[in-house]
Amino acid sequence: MSDEQAPSFWTPAISKTAGPLYLAIADALQADIQTGRLAIGARLPPQRALAEALGIDFTTVTRAYAEARKRGLVEGRVGQGTYISQAQQIPSRPRPQRPIPSGLVDMSMNLPPRFTDEALSARMWRGIGGLENSDGLDLLMRYQHPGGAARDREAGAAWLSKRLPGINAERILVCPGAQGALLAVMSMLAAPGDVVCAETLTYPGFLSVASHLRLAIAAVETDDKGLIPDAFERVCIGRRPKALYCNPTISNPTTVTMPLSRRMAILDIAARYDVAIIEDDAYGALPTAPVTPLAAIAPERVYHIAGLAKCLSPALRIAYLAVPDLRSAARLAGIIRATSAMASPLSAAIASRWIEDGTAEAVLDAIRREAGERQAIAAKLLPAANLQADPEGFHLWLRLTSAWTRSEFMARLRSAGIGVVASDAFALGPAPEAVRLGLGAAEDHEHLRQSLGIMADLLAETPAASTMVI
Repeated sequence: MSDEQAPSFWTPAISKTAGPLYLAIADALQADIQTGRLAIGARLPPQRALAEALGIDFTTVTRAYAEARKRGLVEGRVGQGTYISQAQQIPSRPRPQRPIPSGLVDMSMNLPPRFTDEALSARMWRGIGGLENSDGLDLLMRYQHPGGAARDREAGAAWLSKRLPGINAERILVCPGAQGALLAVMSMLAAPGDVVCAETLTYPGFLSVASHLRLAIAAVETDDKGLIPDAFERVCIGRRPKALYCNPTISNPTTVTMPLSRRMAILDIAARYDVAIIEDDAYGALPTAPVTPLAAIAPERVYHIAGLAKCLSPALRIAYLAVPDLRSAARLAGIIRATSAMASPLSAAIASRWIEDGTAEAVLDAIRREAGERQAIAAKLLPAANLQADPEGFHLWLRLTSAWTRSEFMARLRSAGIGVVASDAFALGPAPEAVRLGLGAAEDHEHLRQSLGIMADLLAETPAASTMVI
C-alpha cells in the first residue's frame, strides 16, 4: 500500500481506563497491522496531531511511538515522519480450534470465557516475554520464600486493595492456587476429627481437602440469600466448629451472593463463638459493584482466598491469601513450605507483571464483557423458571422440572456431547434435582447456543418423549 492508499489519519480505538494509554496505543497499532488496516510502509499521523485527536497529552503519544519502535513495528524517516516498518513482519496466527465433542461443548468445567481481543492477547504474551529483560535468569534458577517474593506480595496487595482497603504486603501470601491456599489454612485451623462447617451446597475442592485432613463437616442451611444465620448459630452451639468455609460472592454452584446484612450477621455469630472464617473469593473480582468482602469487615477473623483462575487465567495457578496478622502469615508460610515448597515463581512473576502494567485489569474487563454476552444468550434460551444465575458470573445453576431426574438429564446431554455437573458433587446432604453448567468452555457463541438450545428442548419434554431406546 502506498502513502496515498494508507488511511489519511489513523486513529486507534482505545479505552482510557484499561491500563497505561501509551501501551493501549501501541497495542492498537500492532492489532491494526495484524488485521491489515495498516499496511507495511503506511505513514502514521504526526504525534502532536494524534494527541489532539485523542484528547491526550503529547508525551503519551511520544511514549507510544517509542514503544512501537522498540517492538519493531515502526521506523522514523528524517524529515518525513513515522512509518510502518518495512523490515518487520507480523505473522498472521490462526486461532487454534479446540476439539469439541459432537460439535458441541463440555460445560462441566467452570472456566472463564475466552475473549477475542487479539491486541490484548498479544499484550499478555508480551508481558510474559518481557520478564527475560526485567527478571533475568534468577527467576528461573532460584528458589523463593514460601509465601512469595516481596514484589509478588506487593502486587497481590495492589490487586486486592479495591476489595480490601488497607491491605498490605505483609498480610499477603502467594499460594500455589486457591486449592493450595485452602489446604494450608485448613491444616492450620483444624486437626483430624475437628469440625468445620460449610453451606449445604459447597465447592467440591473444599470437600476434598476436608476429607484429606480427616475433618468432620457440618452442613449449614442456606436460602436465596446464602447462609442462614440461625442455622449457623445452631451448628456453633451443637458442634463447636473450628472454622466456617464459605463462598459468599457468586457462590459455586448456586450463583447466590450474600447481601451485606447477612454477612454482618454471620460475622457477629462467628465472633461470639470464636469461629474462624475461610472466605473463598474465587469470583469476587467479577462484580463491578461488589458487596463488601467478609475480610474487609472483620480482617482479624477472616482468611481471604483470592485465586486468579476465574478472573485472569486458570493457567497461572496463583492465589493471594490475605491473613489476619503476621503470626498467622508466618505459620502458613511454614505449611506452604511443607506441602508445596512455594508457588511457581514464574507464574507469580507473570501475574505481578500483568497487575503492574494494567494488563490484568484489561483482561478482567474482557472476561466481564464476554461473560455478560454469554449470560444474555443463556437468559434468552433457557426457561427462567429453571434458571438461577448472576449476570456477572459465568456459571449457571439449572433446577430441573419435576419430570426429570438429574441422572436422566445428564445421560441425555452426554449422548449429545454436552457435559454438566450434577448437584451430588456439591451436596453435604440430600442432593436437589439440579445441575451446574459453565458458560466459559464453549469455543464461541454459536456452540453455546447449540448446547443451550438442546438443554431447553429437553426441559420442554419428558424423559420418555426424548428417549431413543426401542
